[in-house]
Amino acid sequence: MPAGKRPAENNRSVYLELHHYNPGLRSVLARHLAAFGRRQLSPEGRRPAAVSLTVCRDGDHAAIVVTRRSASLRAHSRQWALPGGRRDQGESAVEGALRELHEEVGLLAGPDDVLGQLDDYATRSGYVITPVVVWSDCAWQDLTPNPGEVELVRPFRFRELARRDSPVLQRIAESDGEVLSMRFHDDVIYAPTGAMLYQFREVALLGRHTRVAHFEQPLFAWR
Repeated sequence: MPAGKRPAENNRSVYLELHHYNPGLRSVLARHLAAFGRRQLSPEGRRPAAVSLTVCRDGDHAAIVVTRRSASLRAHSRQWALPGGRRDQGESAVEGALRELHEEVGLLAGPDDVLGQLDDYATRSGYVITPVVVWSDCAWQDLTPNPGEVELVRPFRFRELARRDSPVLQRIAESDGEVLSMRFHDDVIYAPTGAMLYQFREVALLGRHTRVAHFEQPLFAWR
């Protein structure tokens, strides 16, 4: 299925079978990610960063840990995001993603908890982000947000990823690319975070090798 197209109706049954948190789900995600040939980008003047797509428990449901950035941050304040940030010098993407996960929401995970990685994504604000998929035994309610960086933590249930009205693609005058966003309850999460959530859905859940680097970001994310 070409990137940007919505899933066919018969694929929704697959989503519903995979929305429960259990060891079988972990095996499915790991298998799909292992079969995915992810694309790496050269920084070319951009700063390397990493984020974690962390699978956690929300009752019996599986969910991704999503945060709202603190209002006190100078850049991208109060925007929905994945735990992550700029990598330290000499730090790998996995090391950076796990460090930021611990610093932002208090979740201590190790390399054995990493299921795989998705495509690098170059942002308009000057970063190359590597998304790292992490499996956690924690419930999202047990996470402790760092108030200096995170205003709140919310679960993005796998069932929510299956919404028929998501993703949303919009045109803007400033770019030839389409801006991608994922609906999140009564809100939306824009690219780059939205694009990574969409690729997680397509690759890790459904095993489809869908690319997202071509999707545009909204103007407010360009700085």
